[in-house]
Amino acid sequence: MHHHRYWFEAEVARQVLTALDRGDARVEISADLNLSRATFTLQGDALVLDDDNLLQREDLQRIAGKKNRIFLLEGGELVVLESRDEGYYKLVPTAQAPLLEISGVKMHISKGINPFESAGQMAAQVVKKGDRVLDTCSGLGYAALAALRLGARQVVTVERSATVMALRRQNPWSQGLSAPGIQSVQADVGTYICEFGAASFEAVIHDPPRFSLAGELYGVEFYREIYRVLTRRGGLFHYTGNPQLVRRGSSFVDQAVQRLKKAGFTRVEKVPTLMGVRAWK
Repeated sequence: MHHHRYWFEAEVARQVLTALDRGDARVEISADLNLSRATFTLQGDALVLDDDNLLQREDLQRIAGKKNRIFLLEGGELVVLESRDEGYYKLVPTAQAPLLEISGVKMHISKGINPFESAGQMAAQVVKKGDRVLDTCSGLGYAALAALRLGARQVVTVERSATVMALRRQNPWSQGLSAPGIQSVQADVGTYICEFGAASFEAVIHDPPRFSLAGELYGVEFYREIYRVLTRRGGLFHYTGNPQLVRRGSSFVDQAVQRLKKAGFTRVEKVPTLMGVRAWK
């Protein structure tokens, strides 16, 4: 049996508490993290979502008091979407789609642009209709979903962490990942990429964790593998993150560009607005 699922964060909880305090009979909110809006009944001191799910005032107060957390209500149970199994992983609300935070580090460009849109812009740098696409570090899967929307015929999206895969199953914005055109793989892309033949993909989206967490994914050997699996004239978009200075007079991004050229890419250009580079085989 498929339970209804509802998502809440502090801002929405405050809206409901305000409506309760006013004595309103109903309230219009988004109970799926800004994907849609709906009207629900307020009864006594509770928000009634359906026959099995309601939130009492104290539940709402608890949610309102936890900034930067997302709560999932399903089958009468309220859980926080976070995990402390391997570091501290959590989904964080934004004005649009949630982002992933790992041990205090946000895994998306979140300044002034929401993660769903930025992932879409990254994909649009290289993905064309009919492409087979490799998405190396899936995270919440937003880039893979964008590639499919852009007309990719198949997207192979690779995520190393079982924790991340579990969190995204609970994220309404990631639900499209079960679509037929997407193959989700749990693996370390550093070794998994070797299983593909040469010229397997027309486009690669490479949005790795920051250098201090996954330096090998910025190395010339991994870049060579990306080059190998790309078709002739295939494109890579590589998110490099904030170009912090490494050594005097040369930045992190410049060094990544040099390594990409060493790996065989001839045309490499910076895309400052997306904090990354584009490279062509």
